[in-house]
Amino acid sequence: MPPFGKNMSVDKSKDFKKSMKYLFKSLKSFRLLVVISLLMAIAGTVLSILGPYILNNMMKEIIEPPFNFDIITRYGLTLVIMYVFAFGFSYIQNFIMSKVAAKVSEKFREQITEKINKLPLSYFDHNSYGDLLSRMTNDVDLIGQTLNNSLSSFITSTTMIIGIPVMMFTISWELTLFSLIEIPLALGLISIIVKFSQKYFVRQQKYLGEIDGHIEEIYSAHNVVKAFNGEQKAISEFDDINFNLKISAKKSQFLSALMMPTINFIGNLIYVGICVIGAFIAISNNNLLFITSIITFITYIRLFNQPISQLGTIFSTLQSSAAASERVMEFLQERNEPDDTNDKKIKNVKGNVEFKNVYFGYEKDKTIINNFSFIAKPGQKIAIVGPTGAGKTTLVNLLMRFYEVNSGEILVDGVNTKDMKKQYVRSLFGMVLQDTWLFEGTIRDNLKYGNPNATDQQMIEACKMANVHHFITTLPGNYDMIIKEDSMVSQGQKQLLTIARAMIQNSPMLILDEATSSVDTRTEVLIQTAMDRLTKGRTSFVIAHRLSTIRNADQIIVMANGEIVEHGTHKQLMNKNGFYASLYTSQFDENKDKKE
Repeated sequence: MPPFGKNMSVDKSKDFKKSMKYLFKSLKSFRLLVVISLLMAIAGTVLSILGPYILNNMMKEIIEPPFNFDIITRYGLTLVIMYVFAFGFSYIQNFIMSKVAAKVSEKFREQITEKINKLPLSYFDHNSYGDLLSRMTNDVDLIGQTLNNSLSSFITSTTMIIGIPVMMFTISWELTLFSLIEIPLALGLISIIVKFSQKYFVRQQKYLGEIDGHIEEIYSAHNVVKAFNGEQKAISEFDDINFNLKISAKKSQFLSALMMPTINFIGNLIYVGICVIGAFIAISNNNLLFITSIITFITYIRLFNQPISQLGTIFSTLQSSAAASERVMEFLQERNEPDDTNDKKIKNVKGNVEFKNVYFGYEKDKTIINNFSFIAKPGQKIAIVGPTGAGKTTLVNLLMRFYEVNSGEILVDGVNTKDMKKQYVRSLFGMVLQDTWLFEGTIRDNLKYGNPNATDQQMIEACKMANVHHFITTLPGNYDMIIKEDSMVSQGQKQLLTIARAMIQNSPMLILDEATSSVDTRTEVLIQTAMDRLTKGRTSFVIAHRLSTIRNADQIIVMANGEIVEHGTHKQLMNKNGFYASLYTSQFDENKDKKE
């Protein structure tokens, strides 16, 4: 995996319109609710716009004799009713949009979760888990907030920008034309700022993903950081990413923050001009009633400044949301693991496994498995040894179809694994990895993960075979104890649990990848006895650096640079005094080997 901040393009944003189009496309399933909400927003805004006009007529009735209390009362009641309905419409549209935003966020998280299970393993080899978590949490939350707040606000602001000038025309067309100068000035300013600031919003979201990835990586391996005195290096890397995040956030917020004060400045200039021009018109026409119209017009101007300023804030929010939408869209559009078109199955699995002229490389131009051929007969215990990077674990990845071979075939009982579904291929193998993966839950649930239908008796028998039953019975709650990160369960005990889990799965073939790497010598002997019982009658592949665990293997494959350099039994290979013998004697005392 490349270091954080390397080989990651954050210098330019992608298509803003495309990101926004994708964002609004997510509302397709909620079109009816969105339309109702927007209609409510429009209705409430229209009523709010009509308020000053009714108030203007009411003031004219008060100023112009004769004073008619009934008419004034009707105007007052009308205003109260209008504002009550405006409040009701606003509440309903906010409630609906909150519900829609929550549903859209839920849908995105479901899509991301579903997508994770469809991606090839290679994706996770090149991307940090923290960045993926950031897309599921930070980016999706930001999208939800935008839909909840900005969409209805955009409709409200647009309605006010259209409706208020209409009402102002009924008062004075001269003042209205002058005040409309604000719209092209404000929109031009917003478009310029959006153009320059969008790339910084994209960087901000990407660096936020990087910093989440760094934190996840460092804190998940905190013991290692402590053991190697890597605190300063971790802090330094964090500071670098955090500095980049700060710079991008500062620039994006600085540019977006220019919108509100600049728009307010333009609005204030228009406001002053309206006061001067309106006073001049009133004096020139010697019309005192026009004073009330000017007051109403000024009220509309203040209302008119509000949606224009609000548009600046909305566009700023939409920029962040577009960047978040772009990241979610990128992930959801990642290429899925190819679907299985073939569905062959083996009626009675015997366990004959053949690698036939297999070539493979994680990158097409770098082949690490070269013309690999080998046959494992049913029931044989096949040990795979060799130095780091020789291709041992890669063989397992190919066998389980985590990766596909570049050329050649892998056959199980004569059937090419490509002719079978991946799920079916993986069901043929029980697997114990060197990483002791256990999820938070009861020991029972962890043990039955590969075979939920196993009985408790089968579970207990498997745990006895794995020499872990006694340990479990000493725990509070026994098999119903909940395993957490802070549970007092050692690494070796966790490994025993994963071995018992493989036993319960009861697959016809078995893969052990450094299965005893995390246990002490005494536990290793106990596990070895259990493994002998488990592998009896099953074709098993054992990858190990501790060569003492594979001396009784039926065949030992010795690999180097992706090729088989030797193969045979332990005794045969020791007699050859070749590559395997040098590996073995490097781990054990030479005199002890001669005695054996």
